[in-house]
Amino acid sequence: MDSQILAAALLGGAMIGLAAGGLYLTTGRIAGISSLYGDAVLRRPQAWRWLFLAGLILAGLLARPLGLTVPEALGHGPLWLAAAGLLVGFGTRLGNGCTSGHGVCGLARLSWRSLTAVLVFMATAGVTVYVVRHILKAA
Repeated sequence: MDSQILAAALLGGAMIGLAAGGLYLTTGRIAGISSLYGDAVLRRPQAWRWLFLAGLILAGLLARPLGLTVPEALGHGPLWLAAAGLLVGFGTRLGNGCTSGHGVCGLARLSWRSLTAVLVFMATAGVTVYVVRHILKAA
């Protein structure tokens, strides 16, 4: 494995962990992004939720000037990306949480519910990749 890729993965993982841990230590809340977004828009629009979400968007906007780009493997058109977004949104509601809430925070808390959710996420991802690549021949 390329050491630059490994370093980027380690740095990214550490940053996610620091953000999730920082949010928990300062607010007592778990960094489930789908819940944060849903609460900010629909239920409890508090400033800290909007600031956390703005930080996520700002990080994405700063990535390109810093030379951090999206891999070309994600170069599908807007229709594919919209369909993927809708499926992910449906899955987060169906799974009662997203990968950040269950995978990052839930597993760190040794939650059986989160372990089950992550195993279902991973199995579903594997099946989806197989269907898209081998049955639909779209990737």
